[in-house]
Amino acid sequence: MASALLQSALSMEGVSKRFPGMLAVDGVDFEVMPGEVHALMGENGAGKSTLMRILAGSFDDYTGLIRIGGREVSIHSPAAAREQGIGMVYQELSLARPISIAENLLAGRLPARWGMFLDRRRLQREARAAMSLLGLDLDPLKTIGEISPHEAQLVEIAKVLGNHPCILVLDEPTSSLSREEVQRLFEIIRGLRNRGLAIVYISHHLPEVFEIADRVTVLRDGKKIATCDIHEVTPHSLVRMMVGGHVDEYALRREAPVGDPVLHVEHLTRAGFFHDVSFTLRAGEILGLAGLSGAGRTELARSLCGLDPVHHGGTRLAGVPLARNDYPANVARGITYLTEDRKRDGLFLRLPVTTNLLAAMPAGRGAAPGASLVERRLRELAIAAASPEADAGTLSGGNQQKVLLGKCLNAEPRVLILDEPTRGVDVNAKRGIHEAVVRLVETGAAVLLISSDLPELAGLSDRVLVLRKGRLIGELPREALSEEALLLAANGQLEACHGAA
Repeated sequence: MASALLQSALSMEGVSKRFPGMLAVDGVDFEVMPGEVHALMGENGAGKSTLMRILAGSFDDYTGLIRIGGREVSIHSPAAAREQGIGMVYQELSLARPISIAENLLAGRLPARWGMFLDRRRLQREARAAMSLLGLDLDPLKTIGEISPHEAQLVEIAKVLGNHPCILVLDEPTSSLSREEVQRLFEIIRGLRNRGLAIVYISHHLPEVFEIADRVTVLRDGKKIATCDIHEVTPHSLVRMMVGGHVDEYALRREAPVGDPVLHVEHLTRAGFFHDVSFTLRAGEILGLAGLSGAGRTELARSLCGLDPVHHGGTRLAGVPLARNDYPANVARGITYLTEDRKRDGLFLRLPVTTNLLAAMPAGRGAAPGASLVERRLRELAIAAASPEADAGTLSGGNQQKVLLGKCLNAEPRVLILDEPTRGVDVNAKRGIHEAVVRLVETGAAVLLISSDLPELAGLSDRVLVLRKGRLIGELPREALSEEALLLAANGQLEACHGAA
């Protein structure tokens, strides 16, 4: 690590960012030295990505001071950030899949001949040179869609490095990588650090942070909690700083007993995503599914209900095998999936609320029962819409999410799979969704709950399965559930969970 006597590469002082109704970043001080890998950690919603997006020029209304190499700078656009030497690699890659690696790498600075024609030979030469910095030997004419996720991740980094940054921000860079690919990425990061680059590393993966970072800063609820040398902390102490307390009060506790098994998942495998997964879900039960980004939670959910392929194993609902790759047939049988991406996969945003609410309703219902059902869901879920005929896209995010839940409830599921059911909604909408889920299981239906919101997962679940790198590694019973225990378990430390609860 660089000596503390050196001038810092980055200094953020008293930086704040307010969104409507919330202070996402609250007076944060953050410093990174040249030749340092500085981990930035915290739970979802802690302010990590917002702080770094301020640095990357995504917001022009932040307050506080930013210094680059000791000089005070004003960063109010991505272009200004690049000019100041900031390079950010986002978790969701910015590469365009249909075009070539070379065109992605040199986007915005394509070489030209005579000021008007693309110089294709120079394009390929410069693309190969950019990739060579990361040890990549790919055909620059291949499209992004033709290479692996690992290679695409490295191309994204090469693209950012092409702007010659002095500060590199990596946001969850290993979420789609295998262990071997992670080690290759770490070799590259160490090489960049040795060349004097200041690197900010955002991650939830504790083992990775202890392997690659020199220092770590923890944020919680938008505030800086501590900055420590990596050798001064342990996984337990880091987790305690991240979570602070335990289950938030808005999560509902239930005492109703669970019933007989209703869903059996047996040795389910989708090569490259999850492997040999078996579990049973009971009537009246909320079964949580915990895991870090890239663990395979969403992929498992989509495959077991028939949205995505299965290569081995099967799923039985009430003793009868569910269809493979036939989601509509499985919905009719009684299993429904609430997607984590309501705008892309969940709702018809340009169609009325009524149409969305009735879209998954079982066949055979008449218009009048359908209309009364719409009124009931609007009332039960407290959906705020100008009218039932208003387009779903005109509603707030929280009300859109409640419409999506109403749509799933109207399918009359025996098993409802909830994938991040309250992501991006306010506290009131979150509580309304929780109450609707509890009402559902009290009727005897079963719920599989996937959530990165640890208080939600600990507060609603009767028990939680832990998925890590595509494999189920254990189970936490109700009495062992806490934010700290879930985070430790997701990082592979199940043996420590009972002591953390």
